Amino acid sequence: MPKRLAYLGPPGTFSEEAALLYDPAADLLPVPSIAAVAAAVLTGLADEGIVPIENSLEGSVSETLDLLIQESSLYIRREVVLAIHHVLVVKPGTRHTDIQVIYSHPQALGQCRRYLDTLFPKVRREPALSTVAAVEQVLTSPVPAAAIAAGRAAALYPVEVLARDIQDNPNNFTRFVALATADHPPTGDDKTSLAFTYTIDRPGLLHEALGFFASRGINLAKIESRPTKRELGRYIFLLDLQGHREEEAVKGAIADLTRQTSWLRVLGSYPRWQGVR
Repeated sequence: MPKRLAYLGPPGTFSEEAALLYDPAADLLPVPSIAAVAAAVLTGLADEGIVPIENSLEGSVSETLDLLIQESSLYIRREVVLAIHHVLVVKPGTRHTDIQVIYSHPQALGQCRRYLDTLFPKVRREPALSTVAAVEQVLTSPVPAAAIAAGRAAALYPVEVLARDIQDNPNNFTRFVALATADHPPTGDDKTSLAFTYTIDRPGLLHEALGFFASRGINLAKIESRPTKRELGRYIFLLDLQGHREEEAVKGAIADLTRQTSWLRVLGSYPRWQGVR
């Protein structure tokens, strides 16, 4: 039976591309928000859910991080890294010189700004709710229009690709995670994500926390903070580290950190992504 895989829809988004990359045989379920992906998993409507968690240009996706912090029954089971390739699409027959307005999600417009400034300096740019919504606006526009979208959208809608790879920075990648009600067993090449905070602050606390991992030779891949949303100046720290929570070194470091902190949650241990497409 195919896996039921929820993702941030609608069809034609980069999230759908990531879902297809993760499991091409899955039964895909598009839902309208990151919270809806989590709800689909927690209620059993889907076995797993694909959501974006980090972009190489824009940074972390705060909604996904906050969701993982708040939902104690939700874990990261896998990760998928997708190279972001933007395409310019139009109604069939529309020429470059005809275009009067360009639609897309604000992030996509920003990531293609140099291209637009060079080739379409006088063309109006209009933000859309998503890159797929931008494609739909092109199809209903009363004037010749274009949209910046994922290549997947061009395969699903009656549009023509006018230009490919129009993003300004070729190093544009988004990391997605598969959410589930349990994380992944050890594979020998894993990552662990965790979150923690303190009730009482004092000098050197974070230095001591990082030392629990350094003293055991555990490499930290990322550290960042999010506000607790309860008190100004109080933060939740998030770590990505190499290794699985069941490995002795990682287990020991987490035990030490648990004794030092007022709250700690392992967001999941999961296999490291091996390739970017």
